[in-house]
Amino acid sequence: MLALFQTIDLALNLYTWILIASAIFSWLYAFNVINSRNQFVDAVGRFLFNVTEPVLRPIRRIMPDLGGIDISPIIVMLIIFFLRSLLWTSIYPLVA
Repeated sequence: MLALFQTIDLALNLYTWILIASAIFSWLYAFNVINSRNQFVDAVGRFLFNVTEPVLRPIRRIMPDLGGIDISPIIVMLIIFFLRSLLWTSIYPLVA
């Protein structure tokens, strides 16, 4: 049972890092730091968008417009932190 909880925790941790990478990539893209015409950069950007957008889109619909500031990744990271804490402090002790 511990292996299952560790795998779920690892997946949530990995998704947190993917969210951070997506935010950094979007900043680099917005400020023209990276070449958007590069095939590798485009592939990385599409991957990050396809992985994060299904989770971020519903939160963006709920959140009010903050004048161009997107805090949906922060909201998702807070949710992930809550889920990881819930997993280890409330659910795992009941199962183990």
